[in-house]
Amino acid sequence: MTHHSPNTFQFQQEPKSGKKVAYFCMEYAIDQALKLYSGGLGFLAGSHLRSAYELNQNLIGVGILWKYGYYDQGREQEGLMKADFIKKQYSFLQDTGIVFPVSIHNSPVYIKAYYLPPHVFNSAPLFLLSTDIPENDYLSRTITFKLYDSNEAAKIAQSIVLGKAGAKLLDIIGYNAEIYHMNEGHALPLVFHLYSKYKNVDAVKSKVVFTTHTPEAAGNEKHDIKLLNEMGFFDGIPMEEVEQIAKIGEDGVVDYTLTALRFAKLANAVSKIHENTSNEMWKENEGICRITSVTNAQNKNYWMDRELREALEKHNDEWLSWKKKELKKQLFEVVADQTGNLFDPEVLTIVWARRFAGYKRPDLILRNYDRFVNLVTRTDKPVQMIWAGKPYPEDYLGISIFNSIIEKTARLKNCAVLTGHELKLSSILKKGADVWLNNPRFPREASGTSGMTAAMNGAVNLSIADGWYPEFARHGQNGFMINVEHAETDEQQDKVDENNLWNVLENEVVPTYYYDKRRWLDIMKAGMWEVTPQFDSGRMAQEYYDKIYNAD
Repeated sequence: MTHHSPNTFQFQQEPKSGKKVAYFCMEYAIDQALKLYSGGLGFLAGSHLRSAYELNQNLIGVGILWKYGYYDQGREQEGLMKADFIKKQYSFLQDTGIVFPVSIHNSPVYIKAYYLPPHVFNSAPLFLLSTDIPENDYLSRTITFKLYDSNEAAKIAQSIVLGKAGAKLLDIIGYNAEIYHMNEGHALPLVFHLYSKYKNVDAVKSKVVFTTHTPEAAGNEKHDIKLLNEMGFFDGIPMEEVEQIAKIGEDGVVDYTLTALRFAKLANAVSKIHENTSNEMWKENEGICRITSVTNAQNKNYWMDRELREALEKHNDEWLSWKKKELKKQLFEVVADQTGNLFDPEVLTIVWARRFAGYKRPDLILRNYDRFVNLVTRTDKPVQMIWAGKPYPEDYLGISIFNSIIEKTARLKNCAVLTGHELKLSSILKKGADVWLNNPRFPREASGTSGMTAAMNGAVNLSIADGWYPEFARHGQNGFMINVEHAETDEQQDKVDENNLWNVLENEVVPTYYYDKRRWLDIMKAGMWEVTPQFDSGRMAQEYYDKIYNAD
């Protein structure tokens, strides 16, 4: 049964352009006030919804209302990292009054739908689903407590809520999507729900497109078919039929990404390099759709400092330099508040800040510790360095790297490790950074978008030639490139990359900043000019329609 409150929610949209698209994603970073995201995937989805709104596109988002968000990153008594789970409340979300059941583990779990209207944050309409309501027992209520719960059954249940309940909600509100866009594999139950409806794989394929965001194993979920079946993942389709239509191997493992590639009419990677990586990864598997690419982008209207941009457009170098220094000072107030260190706005400041994961190697620059200490303590051409980022709360290796950076740099007054890396701090860091450092292990950065918003704010990228960066970078002209030389093992790779990073940093970046201010300003301005419109999400949102949604 479907309950509605007496004043039944009416979803009415003004006339929009293009096909009707329903966009399914596990996380959205739309505004600092709405804490539904962990990192890059959410930042990307938030920018997509903002650009869809600006372009008047016919797209709505479907997601989950996480009771405790991802987590709040604080500090314990000795100043090391602590993950806090604090209940969130949002007065700006509309209670639709819609409550309906889906079957999870052979029992009805009731789903309540909330709505984020477009005018609140200038984003496309977004529906958020919650199981944290009195109709459910405690265990069912916990499904939507934490983004990316570490418990396997909870994780599967979250996918069922996103994919199956999300599709059912669209039926309830009468939104007849022409295209279902699965942004990453989390919403996979959606395709089985559609198959139950149409009883035909080709009919499902005609309506589904899929974006794969990472070659990392952790981002390509796999579970045993028996467990998924017991939990109701396949929407009542007999297991033998699932094995047949999804071409499940003898090991009985369902790979979310692979299955999505078999049920979509078209898939896309998120940069040109990632397109090659993805095609290479999946090419041995039969029945997959074509994988093209739409390079990720970020919303300039949200991220870009307006005054900095105005100074650039008026060709007022003095104003531009002054404003950048003011933005550095604002960042340094946060540094002083959190760490007690007073940074100097005249000093070259490098920032490493993004989702905190092992393959992104946040501590690469610290591996040669003596060389690093010399860099940040010398009186001639000194450097200030800031880190920020949230490790997954159960990633004990990631947390230990985070804490080890705090410990290794605690006595260095030119270093800071900041907590609370969300939209607001990310924005302050990008506006205040001179250099935006990115050194993932090639080719594991599918796209990486933080460097785009850094460039929009006059931060000069210093990055490994991975993800989006080779599509943008002109070394020494709009940023700096750390070339990739391939090594046999991860350990050797780290050594080679570390060496190349130091060479560019010491021989090009630092001398240019201190001895050739004119050239530094030219590089900074070239980055600001050239990052848009190519890496503004307006281009990306339009490209999704042109290349993906409208494809035959």
